[in-house]
Amino acid sequence: QVQLVESGGGLVQAGGSLRLSCAAAGRTFSTYTMGWFRQAPGKEREFVAAISSVSISTAYANSSKGRFTISRDNAKNTVYLQMNSLKPEDTAVYYCAARRSVSIGIRIPEYDYWGQGTQVTVSS
Repeated sequence: QVQLVESGGGLVQAGGSLRLSCAAAGRTFSTYTMGWFRQAPGKEREFVAAISSVSISTAYANSSKGRFTISRDNAKNTVYLQMNSLKPEDTAVYYCAARRSVSIGIRIPEYDYWGQGTQVTVSS
């Protein structure tokens, strides 16, 4: 079992930056692939970025590629999402998720544990 708690969301102007954090409780964090997803009002949850268990591989959605960076610190049981050049269309609740696999996953069913989410609002 892994408990995930996101933080770092908030209100930012377009063009600004935010850094999301996801703290995991559990001794096996380093064995999990970690991902970030988001859900905007009235839309389905969608993949944002993922990082493999030992940071060898990363994956990004086209919408986040070049602007967002996922990273992790296994010593701190934490995964991060650095978001730069934010746009109003990035407004959503951002969720952290953990996958019991060393390989990258980009689909929702591939993830086993989810956090409660943190709101990101980008004003124009």
